Amino acid sequence: MPRARKDRAPRKGGPRRRGGAQSSIQADSGSSEDEAASEARSTTSDCPSLLSTVAEDSLGGGAVDEQGPQEDLEEKVKEYVDGLTDKSAKTRQGALESLRLALASRLLPDFLLERCLTLADALEKCLKKGKGEEQALAAAVVGLLCVQLGPGPKGEELFHSLRPLLVCVLSDSTASPAARLHCASALGLGCYVAAADVQDLVSCLTCLEGVFSRSCGVSGPTAPMAPASLHGLFCAVLQAWALLLTICPSTHVSHILDRQLPRLPQLLSSESVNLRIAAGETIALLFELARDLEEDFIYEDMDALCSALRTLATDSSKYRAKSDRRRQRSTFRAVLHFVEGGNCEEETVRFGLEVLYVDSWARRRIYAAFKDVLGSGMHHHLQNNELLRDIFGLGPVLVLDATALKACKTSRFEKHLYNAAAFKARTKARSRMRDKRADIL
Repeated sequence: MPRARKDRAPRKGGPRRRGGAQSSIQADSGSSEDEAASEARSTTSDCPSLLSTVAEDSLGGGAVDEQGPQEDLEEKVKEYVDGLTDKSAKTRQGALESLRLALASRLLPDFLLERCLTLADALEKCLKKGKGEEQALAAAVVGLLCVQLGPGPKGEELFHSLRPLLVCVLSDSTASPAARLHCASALGLGCYVAAADVQDLVSCLTCLEGVFSRSCGVSGPTAPMAPASLHGLFCAVLQAWALLLTICPSTHVSHILDRQLPRLPQLLSSESVNLRIAAGETIALLFELARDLEEDFIYEDMDALCSALRTLATDSSKYRAKSDRRRQRSTFRAVLHFVEGGNCEEETVRFGLEVLYVDSWARRRIYAAFKDVLGSGMHHHLQNNELLRDIFGLGPVLVLDATALKACKTSRFEKHLYNAAAFKARTKARSRMRDKRADIL
């Protein structure tokens, strides 16, 4: 897998190196605006998905329960793999959904290595002959398999064997938007994890760029706007493209900046709040990459861009949903602050006894990409998946016995004091924000 540049190597903890405002994804925020920011950042990608949203802990009668025996889970997964070749489309879809939930919730690399070829053949048939939701589920499972297998030979082999099918479905305008959406996400995540050749990376970037450039109205000032039914697809494509930019060689980044930075601001006028947010975050990422290449980088049309960002950061249109307005304002305040020369706000993600610092737009995009595919299993993978721990610089997997865990556990009284202090601070902040004389900026 092409690795990210050393200058954005993650920190394991300790003092923060930036002076930007700190926010926490899990802890209670100090103000209503911080709550909005936390909500926006913890749901970076809200592209529509047709995948089932059944409770993950109900899979196979508790098969993914943390305390469940590993052997029982593997037996369940064997049944799901067998179900991928069933003649009934409904049975195949059920097996794919159950397999998706199992792979997102638990780590099974050794078990999957023994069945890699079987899974690749079954998923190939689902992508080739399946329709709609079956293709979407199969693509989602492909992305999860890449996360499970990592950048080793088996992971590379799986990605190279299925990449042509992912590209084919993604490029097929007659295919289901949901199937194309998940193929785009799987293509981006699979390439990020398993592509060892720079040419593979450039090829995937070109494919993704072609989809949103041709269809999202960024190919020219008079290009038609995309239909609402495809907004989720373009959002996923743009986010997958941005993910690959984080590991793109600097020689290619400079060409992409010249080609796409003047065009992307047109997406800020999209009717979809998710697409506007994805475009804004991608613009911030491009500015970050440009400043890494050239510290005194200057964008020619800076005034117009900042004006558009400022409008979105203060948008109060009543015809938009309140939650959408809040997410949009929070995101674009951070984007505008960074584009104008400020620092990227730092976020902290607490899982178990560890803390992950997300202090750049590149790391935000990487974290969001894995969170989108892993869902509630993100913390389990951060604790146990060597791939994620390597990407985020968390070091070897921590091995703690029950005594050590109990010693580090926060007491109920300490939690009560913390929650009481957070409630008091939040009440004061909201009182100020309710004052009409307060400067909402």
